[in-house]
Amino acid sequence: MIRMTKQADYGIVLLTRMAEEPERQFTAAALAAATRLPAPTVSKILKGLAREGLLDSLRGVKGGYSLARAGAAISVAEIISALDGPIAITECIDDTPGECIQEPSCAVRGNWQQINDAIRLALEEITLEEMTHGLPQELVTLGSAPAQFEEAQFEEAQFEDARFERARPVEVS
Repeated sequence: MIRMTKQADYGIVLLTRMAEEPERQFTAAALAAATRLPAPTVSKILKGLAREGLLDSLRGVKGGYSLARAGAAISVAEIISALDGPIAITECIDDTPGECIQEPSCAVRGNWQQINDAIRLALEEITLEEMTHGLPQELVTLGSAPAQFEEAQFEEAQFEDARFERARPVEVS
């Protein structure tokens, strides 16, 4: 199963909440209450996001956290990478040799690289600002069928419809 960590998921939830009021400073306690997440977890995530430069933190009585950049300038990929490390579904995510014992004879490594890149690029295209409201129904188009394939599918569908019409039982009165 391909799944990001709860920490990355919660990080996106927290930053999305902050992006709804980008000028405001938030305390960890206020964000924990607003998102119904455990306060210790929220504190840990906020510290990590500040360390990675996605949040600014201010200490003191009137301290708190705020977005380091506008929500439109922060991608979901950046948040996940800040909390989970590189985005990938396989170990062979870059050109670092020795990550996998199958590497010398792996026939699909190049394909996995393309898949990893597609996932990362898709997440880079979604901004924090977009997360504050509904996303479009079609986020990613992974390719398009050649025109002749689409035409063949259309003809096949018409054939199926005609066959269905012929096979339908006839009512006798």
